[in-house]
Amino acid sequence: MYTAVLLTSPLNPALDPALVESLRNAWGGGDAVWLCPDEAAEFALSAVPQNLWEVWESCKAMGVDLVVVPTAGRRKRMLLADMDSTMIEQECIDELAEEAGVGAHVKDITARAMNGELDFDGALRARVALLEGLPESVIGKVLSARITPMPGGATLVATMKAHGAHAALVSGGFTAFTAHVAAELGFDENRANTLVAVNGFLTGEVAVPILGKQAKVDALEVITARLGISEADVIAVGDGANDLGMLTRAGLGVALHAKPSVAAACDVRINHGDLTALLYVQGYSKSDFAA
Repeated sequence: MYTAVLLTSPLNPALDPALVESLRNAWGGGDAVWLCPDEAAEFALSAVPQNLWEVWESCKAMGVDLVVVPTAGRRKRMLLADMDSTMIEQECIDELAEEAGVGAHVKDITARAMNGELDFDGALRARVALLEGLPESVIGKVLSARITPMPGGATLVATMKAHGAHAALVSGGFTAFTAHVAAELGFDENRANTLVAVNGFLTGEVAVPILGKQAKVDALEVITARLGISEADVIAVGDGANDLGMLTRAGLGVALHAKPSVAAACDVRINHGDLTALLYVQGYSKSDFAA
């Protein structure tokens, strides 16, 4: 059995009941259940529709995310999340680069790396090298003035933890940021790269080994083994090419507002909803959400 979920942005909750009913009838689905009025609804299916992606494209054009997932095991026991442009709205290295006066150049490298056009390790080293001489204190300035949480992130973490799940933040970014973001959002643990600083200034180097795509897969393997759960018990979310390993290995991999090459490789793609979409996909209703 499968479940089809339709949802929209919480900022513009305009999910048309007629669309839900039309799709349910066309696919021979079960009765529609509204997870949140005007925002999210679901219905049961006996099989994945053959025209799923054609209909998905039509829904996308209407501002609606359409997801079809196996019904069994929908609620996951672990959240594995990327940080930059996933749990926060920015790319931390881009914000540091702005402070260093090399913002435009670094943003271009970041965009290409996240779309899989550049080797992650090499691109990271090249960007960090441009930060040489930046006062380490700028990190605190960036955190307070430039970094904002992705909408729905705190609710996602709090709700899953309230139902017994473990939350891990894994990033190709930097520990100076993940430690802060993890604490703010309630993650149980975090992993990232370390910027090297000497006498209060960044050296333009990143400590080795560099945590890239494989490190996120390693985190999935190590943490699930430690918790005594399977990879099928994990919902992973990310937006960049370095997230693809964990997205394809996890029981449920979600491409959130992702780069085109990343979205194309994932069956669950959220383009309009915020991070609470991951709760709806798991079958949580709005009344289940933790404060």
